[in-house]
Amino acid sequence: MKSQINQLEYLSIKPDNSLSDIVESVWMVKNHDDEKREGIIVPDGKIDLFLFSGEDENFEIFISGICTGPVIKPPFPRSTMFAISFHPIAAEYIFKKSIADLKDTKQTLPCDYWGFSKNDLEHFEQFYKKACEIVKAKLEKKIDDRKKNLFELIYLSKGETTVEELSKKVSWSSRQINRYFNAWLGVSLKSYINIIRFSNSLKQLKKGDFYPELNYGDQSHFIREVKKFAGVKPTILNKNENDRFIQLSLMPEN
Repeated sequence: MKSQINQLEYLSIKPDNSLSDIVESVWMVKNHDDEKREGIIVPDGKIDLFLFSGEDENFEIFISGICTGPVIKPPFPRSTMFAISFHPIAAEYIFKKSIADLKDTKQTLPCDYWGFSKNDLEHFEQFYKKACEIVKAKLEKKIDDRKKNLFELIYLSKGETTVEELSKKVSWSSRQINRYFNAWLGVSLKSYINIIRFSNSLKQLKKGDFYPELNYGDQSHFIREVKKFAGVKPTILNKNENDRFIQLSLMPEN
């Protein structure tokens, strides 16, 4: 998927089936604007690995964990960012360590992390191929079927499910599931489901539809959840003045 929104150039590629349980997408954003404007990132339930170069030619690689609220993105005029968005299961199977301490924050990594370098920002398609090869090489063991099925059910439901329903369907106790989520991601399963439900509501909010569609208790519950994850009411999110909500700005109209 490719789009040009004002001064933001965006391109996203889905991985092939061999990586679809681990990688949500590989994407890039190039900001061609000279103006320094802050942006806001809202929770989407992903782990992101970023390669970034700014107008002063600095280069860094960093990782961000699960976000549970809006995150202010500093102004990065004339910048390029390539990223790999991982499903949370990657913490165990790719990074092989807990990212619980990265909840709502990021960690700067060595500039040669995983063999990446500033040169990888020159060609996005080549970066995509390299990223997929690296991730495939790091996936050294078969994903536990219960965990694979759990995340599949969460995404298929768009977060319109409960801990009890998921526990029953995957034959895994809710206590054990929550222990897994808290240990590896720093959030409970219920919190994660709510994040996914909110993320799936963004498309309707962009269209200006403020009536809850995904199993929210009522209108007031929906508004509270939007304010919790976006920091503003649904009507303000929809207006998206100055394209400050990054995901909405990059979301296709259809």
